[in-house]
Amino acid sequence: MSTEDILINITPQETRVAVLLGGVVQELHIERAATRGLLGNVYLGRVARVLPGMQSAFIDIGLERAGFLHVADIWEARQMPSERPPPIERLLRQGDVTLVQVIKDPIGTKGGRLSTQISLAGRMLVYLPQDPHIGVSQRIEDEAERTHLREMLTRMLGPGESGGYIIRTSAEDAKEDDLRADIEYLRKRWKQIEEAAGKVPPETQLYQELSLGQRVLRDVVNEDTATVQIDSRENFVALQAFAAQYVPNVLARLAHYDGERPLFELNQIDEEIEKALARRVDLKSGGYLIIDQTEAMTTIDVNTGGFVGTRNFDDTIFKTNLEAAQSIARQLRLRNLGGIIVLDFIDMANAAHRELVLAELKKALAHDRTRMTVSQFTQLGLVEMTRKRTRESLAHVLCEPCPVCSGRGVLKTARTVCYEILREILREARQFGDAREFRILGAQPVIDLFLEEESQSLAMLSDFIGKPISMQVENAYHQEQYDIVLM
Repeated sequence: MSTEDILINITPQETRVAVLLGGVVQELHIERAATRGLLGNVYLGRVARVLPGMQSAFIDIGLERAGFLHVADIWEARQMPSERPPPIERLLRQGDVTLVQVIKDPIGTKGGRLSTQISLAGRMLVYLPQDPHIGVSQRIEDEAERTHLREMLTRMLGPGESGGYIIRTSAEDAKEDDLRADIEYLRKRWKQIEEAAGKVPPETQLYQELSLGQRVLRDVVNEDTATVQIDSRENFVALQAFAAQYVPNVLARLAHYDGERPLFELNQIDEEIEKALARRVDLKSGGYLIIDQTEAMTTIDVNTGGFVGTRNFDDTIFKTNLEAAQSIARQLRLRNLGGIIVLDFIDMANAAHRELVLAELKKALAHDRTRMTVSQFTQLGLVEMTRKRTRESLAHVLCEPCPVCSGRGVLKTARTVCYEILREILREARQFGDAREFRILGAQPVIDLFLEEESQSLAMLSDFIGKPISMQVENAYHQEQYDIVLM
């Protein structure tokens, strides 16, 4: 089995983490000091507005944008005996002060999603201070192990203990001492939050989730991880101290990288980041994927490209789709794509081939730590799936919409812009009849077209309005940008 290695590159501005399996990058995580995520943070919030029509409320938590709280995420509503939660206006009023936790980071123009049920994650347990329930991660499939862990934890807690726990996947085969250390850590954290809530004013942060480096040691490192290399001496020492206290079994795998070449450059990680931002992903066979990320969903289209196969067309399609299934699973992790995802595999007439491709996709997705659902092939030959979205995708972290095309991904042609300019001059000639001359300021391709193929159109317009039209190239203008100056 391939070994897993984790590389952590830390600067004062940002932390970047790459997870490699057999030398191939599988995951990329980036956290910037200026825009650190809010997921897991706990705040003392104040109700700003209650929206009965949406059964939701906006909660001020001391940030630029208010958080969003739906009635389904109000802990008290879940405890009521009726099947449906009571109306939110009976639970919250404007001005109320309540403890809330961010369960989804702000994405785009939306504020963070909040919950009044607090959960604090440790290495092996998640502590639920308000809920006496003890649950076990569904990823622990061995029923005997599930029962053993639940009984061991129940025995350790004893009667009269407040709160409950969810046993995480990393607790599989854990010993009592491991669980006890987690319990003590989580209770201490909760006590600090409770004490702070009684002393601070509303709209104050009470608890901040661990840094990216600390979360990696807590959540990402597993028994298959060979090394965790950190390229900052100061942060290596800090992460050693964190590991010694909370995840001692990780300590031996930490290593300080002090080579002359940058750690990410040595392992070609920067090249992988560039590829993960591209729309096209080439497959080894010659096929390729086209990945389009929109506000509502992500679509992934599979194409055969230059792959011609060796036997027949059906076999070529099948092999391309099999390779695409593996690549798609990796790209979802690499780009941190979430929400609704629609996969358009190349059409397969053979039902057995469709089942095998779907099985290959699910097998490849099994390595993903994020919760997801995958449907069967639809009548149109599409596979619909969802992947839980908790943080911004890699593209949203590293990029912004193009100021030229405003996120459309295309530009108007020079000819289209020329015709817009002609219409605009005609409109302004009618509005400003006393103008002596019209001057077009535009990008080089637009002016070139006016000087060549569209020169007759410009001359005809000049004759029609009875005014001269001059042109001037503005090198700073992009293709769609122009001005018409009245002289």
